Amino acid sequence: MGRIIGIDLGTTYSCAAIYLGGKLQVIPCKGSNTVPSMVAIDEKGRELVGHDAKRQAVINPVNTIHGSKRLIGRNFNAKTTEVIRRHYRYEMNEDNHGNVLIHMAGKDYTLTDVAALVLDRMRDYAQEFLQEKVERAVVTVPAYFNDRQRQSVKEAGKKIDLDVVRIINEPTAAALAYGFNKGLNEKVLMYDMGGGTFDVSVLSIRDKVFEVLATGGNTFLGGVDFDDRIISFVAKKFKDQHNVDLTADAIAIQRIRDAAEKARIDLSTVEEVAFSIPYIAVDAAGQPLTIDMKLNRAILNGLTKDLVDKSFRIVDQVLADAKLTPKDVDHVLLVGGVTRMPLVTERVKSYFGKPPAKSVNPDEAVALGAAIMAYSLEENSDLQITLLDVVPISIGIALPNFKFLKIFERNTPIPNYKSKVFTTYKDNQTQIQVQIRQGEAENALNNEILGNFVFTGIRPAPKGVPKVEAIFHLDPEGILTVTARDKDTGTQHETIINLKGDNAPSAEQ
Repeated sequence: MGRIIGIDLGTTYSCAAIYLGGKLQVIPCKGSNTVPSMVAIDEKGRELVGHDAKRQAVINPVNTIHGSKRLIGRNFNAKTTEVIRRHYRYEMNEDNHGNVLIHMAGKDYTLTDVAALVLDRMRDYAQEFLQEKVERAVVTVPAYFNDRQRQSVKEAGKKIDLDVVRIINEPTAAALAYGFNKGLNEKVLMYDMGGGTFDVSVLSIRDKVFEVLATGGNTFLGGVDFDDRIISFVAKKFKDQHNVDLTADAIAIQRIRDAAEKARIDLSTVEEVAFSIPYIAVDAAGQPLTIDMKLNRAILNGLTKDLVDKSFRIVDQVLADAKLTPKDVDHVLLVGGVTRMPLVTERVKSYFGKPPAKSVNPDEAVALGAAIMAYSLEENSDLQITLLDVVPISIGIALPNFKFLKIFERNTPIPNYKSKVFTTYKDNQTQIQVQIRQGEAENALNNEILGNFVFTGIRPAPKGVPKVEAIFHLDPEGILTVTARDKDTGTQHETIINLKGDNAPSAEQ
């Protein structure tokens, strides 16, 4: 059936890899190992993806989509979506199902459309490299992605006829790259901060068995947020100096964003950089104005220390969930470009009492781990790997009193099954609607809707008499399915799964 590739579908950059001839190989992409996760439409109406989209982003920010992975699988009216809409310059609307729809140059894109275009570009590079058709892939997602977000990535593959044979968590993939063929017996902590998301996972590695003990994260903590701090700092300094507000100028902000990302990266290896952008605006007399300042590591640390502090509060929680102390961790692995910052590496060293391991490439480890898993799933593979993962966020149902009844607690091992018995609340009721949510809040309304499950075909009877048993199944990828049967008759009932997040009555018990 052909080879299976591994794809790290990143927020800011994506990477693909393959296990070929007994070796792991990052797939080259136009002279680079990573591809910008960007989609654009240029002035001629051409659709651009990856490097081509990034090259024109500065002059065309309104018609360039970036960072969309942060939005995938989320409702338009979600609080997290509102925060993002204030930062991104492209137009976002609400579709008929309450999801985010991106409008640019007269075209509408769903977030799965955008992900599909990036996946397709990664497949193009793989096909060019392998000189053969690629139809299957293992794709990684942040460990803290919820069910709807995982389903959305699967759907993106379907849009381009790419069979996403397995979704695995990014920290788990990085652990595979770290522990592959080393015969290890140790506990490792993966500190994974990429362009848009942050994950922490603690794993027990026993040769070819990779067991996740606990995981946690924040899908709104990453390099973009560090860059935003630089952008705000620079824009304020410029306004103080010239009394010109750049924040309403989309092109100016995109130019500052590109410079901010470069400055953050450069300050990982040098103490000070020049931050210069010519002709960024004009003054009241029409004279051109230039940003010309110095940015040093101390300033960057001051601007972003609270973000690093936030990440270590999640580390605290994950270690507590795993019932471990920092001393119990044998090695700490850093994944994602932000972890090159000295502020992060120094904090890791002081927290764990040891420097982080240096054996994985922060930008490539996730894709390489995905490639290992991909090879193990090929029909003629001689590689046997066992992944034992957990639920990153509790999954449950909304009760009539808005209480949240957890079906799967966070860090429950997967795959897993749980059952719940429901009954009717009025005479001759023929269906029961259950609203599934994911989160940790006691009030169900504060947790994210995954979907509504409708159990139909219940035999007419007095209220409280029918007993419908719902079976909740979490597969190894952390994706939820639900089936239902009548306990009295054994009849299997139709299950309608609506992953659009439409509102529906809460579960009746």
